[in-house]
Amino acid sequence: MKSLCKTLLAAGLSVALLSACSSNDNEEVVTELTEIQATVFPEVNWHAKVGGGVGDFYSQLKPAIRYDHVYVADRNGEVVAFEEATGKVAWRKDLASEFKHTELAKTKEARIAAGVTAGRNKVFIGGESGLLVALDAQTGETVWSAVASGELLSAPTVSEDSVGVHTSDGNFEAFDIDDGAKLWTHEMQLPNLTLRGTSSAAYDSGGFFLGTADGKIAVIVKNNGQVAWEQAVFNPTGGNEFTRMADVDMTPLILGDNLYAVSYNGNLVSMELRTGRVVWTRKYSSFNELATAGVGLYLVDDHSRIYSVDRRNGLELWSNSTLMNRSLTSPAVIGSYIVVGDFEGYLHFIDRNSGEVAGRVEVDSDGLFSQPVVVGDKIYVQGRSGKIATIVLP
Repeated sequence: MKSLCKTLLAAGLSVALLSACSSNDNEEVVTELTEIQATVFPEVNWHAKVGGGVGDFYSQLKPAIRYDHVYVADRNGEVVAFEEATGKVAWRKDLASEFKHTELAKTKEARIAAGVTAGRNKVFIGGESGLLVALDAQTGETVWSAVASGELLSAPTVSEDSVGVHTSDGNFEAFDIDDGAKLWTHEMQLPNLTLRGTSSAAYDSGGFFLGTADGKIAVIVKNNGQVAWEQAVFNPTGGNEFTRMADVDMTPLILGDNLYAVSYNGNLVSMELRTGRVVWTRKYSSFNELATAGVGLYLVDDHSRIYSVDRRNGLELWSNSTLMNRSLTSPAVIGSYIVVGDFEGYLHFIDRNSGEVAGRVEVDSDGLFSQPVVVGDKIYVQGRSGKIATIVLP
């Protein structure tokens, strides 16, 4: 049997408490894969390799597909642009070499973990050193670089004239889209204990919608960095720091006049976009992104159970626990299926109507770690070994 222990980032936590993660009492049984009666048969269309991948390190790197290219980065700072149709390399960039004597002088390594985001004819990538880089989307040339106040662990968010990043020290910072000048910093207080990770912001109507480490959604005005409104997804309770953890480590999902968010150890909520008023709330715990199609919200919780929830009222439509504790990625939707990757490198196809596993394909034996990206009739996935693959349904 395999076992799994969620890695935490603690502030002021003793070694004795952290070592509890390795005790038998905290081990969780990983569900072994069994044969399925497949009804869909996905195929790898093309694949390639980008650097050395991310290894076993925490990472939220995933491909960005825009401008007829697929942009991919690895932990060591290699960035590659592939032609979307053919998989042919359009350009290649080595950030570790370019910045080793400047922004990366202290860390000696690129440690890229944030991105990739493509927008405004640029590609934005960040790393654990705080380095934020804007590359020309067509040529790969560096347009500008900047250094944020802390680690960058989640994808940058692009607005009309700025790019926003959420740092590990609790700040949200905005940089000018054209020259990288810092525009403002919004400071937030971190709880004593948080998950290893930060949320990316969603951008809409002049505001960055951001999940916070203390279980809230905050709307930060693009022009000045001030808070327009703030609302709790979950109000932490309990007698110790573990039970009070309530990170919102996902990008708020904006659909029409509503916003949807989920917290770790907390709630799934629907809020009014303009005011933050809570429309409904249901008890779920997750650090993954939400996916949607029709009236359905699709959620992978912190034990890799998959749920379908009616976004109009929060009622659960179905659940699937056949892939429990397989470190599933955030879900994505393609046609009639939900797709999730797992730690052994399989991409699973779940029927949206029934919740049953309808098919699977192995992509990278080192494992899949980030949300699949669906564009048109193709699925783009990135593996821990550095493999990038496009999956199609015949």
